[in-house]
Amino acid sequence: MQRPVSVPISVARLPRVARAGLGGLLSVVLSGGCHFAPPANVKNLQKGIERYLAEHPDCLYKQALRFPYETSSKPEIAQLDTLVNAKLLERGTEPAIHVSRYSVSDYGAKSAPRFCYGYREVTSIESFTAPAKGSDGFIESQVTYNYKLRDVPVWAKDADVEKMFSDEAKELTSAAPATLTLAQTGAGWQVPE
Repeated sequence: MQRPVSVPISVARLPRVARAGLGGLLSVVLSGGCHFAPPANVKNLQKGIERYLAEHPDCLYKQALRFPYETSSKPEIAQLDTLVNAKLLERGTEPAIHVSRYSVSDYGAKSAPRFCYGYREVTSIESFTAPAKGSDGFIESQVTYNYKLRDVPVWAKDADVEKMFSDEAKELTSAAPATLTLAQTGAGWQVPE
């Protein structure tokens, strides 16, 4: 088997244009790569919002409930009993200690523990502020956008659930725009977390 023969290339023999291009490429490689920051425009901002919203569904609870969940709070019992009626939870009682104990039903397992009721889908960008340096040092823009909810489960449209969780119910029918702050990064516009 023959060994490949390496032929040394003299940079001095390359045309001037090739040397300049090679020098530019070498400086990019040595400096850690190219850092392209996309401009603030409707397309780039919408893409950033959509990436964020795909990972952040709207839910009844901001913090996950830990099941089995026990409570003696009447307002909390009223809310959770609504989810029992919607077949998401099952309820038991502990009369000796005056608490209600809730566990997730088979039907509720796909929505628990936060009981998410849909994902926002951007329908349009209403406006955005001129990019400016924020308190964390990133270039930021506040974006106001319109959306609709998709993948809304049947239980979220239940009249009793809408009544008990009225703020969340507004999300299902609201036409009001929402606002997010996005930061400019080399990987595109992103919602800082």
